[in-house]
Amino acid sequence: MALLLGVSGCGSGGGSGDGKPAGKPAASATPSPRATASAPAPSASAGDAKPASGDVLPGMVDAAVARTRLAALTTGKPGTMAGYSRDKFTHWAEQGNKCDTRETVLKRDGTGVTQDSECRAVSGSWKSLYDGATATEAGKLDIDHMVPLAEAWRSGASGWDAAKRKAFANDLTRPQLLAVSAGSNRSKGDQSPDLWQPTDKSSWCQYGRAWTTVKSHYGLTVTEAERAMLTTMIDTCAA
Repeated sequence: MALLLGVSGCGSGGGSGDGKPAGKPAASATPSPRATASAPAPSASAGDAKPASGDVLPGMVDAAVARTRLAALTTGKPGTMAGYSRDKFTHWAEQGNKCDTRETVLKRDGTGVTQDSECRAVSGSWKSLYDGATATEAGKLDIDHMVPLAEAWRSGASGWDAAKRKAFANDLTRPQLLAVSAGSNRSKGDQSPDLWQPTDKSSWCQYGRAWTTVKSHYGLTVTEAERAMLTTMIDTCAA
């Protein structure tokens, strides 16, 4: 299916949507509140989730369902960063066979990806959803958290337990993680859709549906401005 270039919007070195880094040094790059309940820890099988036809991310819903879920999200004011630390969202989790979450996403989102004995991507090609850029070196990619860790903290995750934060930071089943160009990921940082949008507008349909899917699943809140931009993005989807 389509491929992604990983911006690490949430962390460093192969990151997460908060403009941050993480991952195995040899082949990685660096990346960028309010619900409860716990979620199961990530498992190796989660990496088997495949995107539907036409999408580059797994677990996507169509535009009609996304609109319904967006309408059901609770509106809230932006929370504070008090108490926030990326370290409270354990990543990247081991996924089996010496692979962590970052390397699993690089394999999933690339084409012709080969890995060494430590599961590090040593060759392949990736296309970044956010800006359409292509890369042939894993080190030029970040792994972005669609909903950045810091944004999740401000919209509900400050009230989660450690297990749920870990599941969120390593979610391979829903459209929460993708490989994107390092530049686009770090430009995004921890910003919500009303403050940052992909420069490639052809990605807006997927971006809006993905963000909504993740926030809906995890019971996170949205601001009025965020909801308005998500509506605009989802409205770009073909009828």
